Amino acid sequence: MVKDAFFNVYTKFKLHFYQEIFSRFQDREASLTTVETFCMEAIQALGSPTVNEFATFMRISPPNAAYKVNSLIKKGYIRKVQSPDDRREYHLEITQKYIDYYNISTAYMTAVMNRITQRFTPAECAKLEEMLTIISRELMAEVEIPDALPEQSN
Repeated sequence: MVKDAFFNVYTKFKLHFYQEIFSRFQDREASLTTVETFCMEAIQALGSPTVNEFATFMRISPPNAAYKVNSLIKKGYIRKVQSPDDRREYHLEITQKYIDYYNISTAYMTAVMNRITQRFTPAECAKLEEMLTIISRELMAEVEIPDALPEQSN
């Protein structure tokens, strides 16, 4: 029962995102491939990883990661920023162009979260938050991302 309910919510978030993407790009080609979208989501979730950190997380070779990163830089979705601590190291940062793309998804999540806070009591919302935190930290330990992801504007 819980499995089906969770799967339905997860699927609805994905499908809403796909609907929005397709409706915006029906008259022109989308500028991010599916694989590039996956790469961007990983880079965003990791914070400001280096190319090697990105490669390690995605379980791909550093040259393959560098190829994907360079393509995303050319398209304007990320930039390399030199580390102030180690001038030999560069971190990947997402650009406003990607934030605008990503906000297609986050706007709907924000709307659903607002509906949740209106529909449920503060105690129920606190319990949901507690459960989601446990799921993220304990039950999904295979995927390590920074706890505090940067907030994206809507």
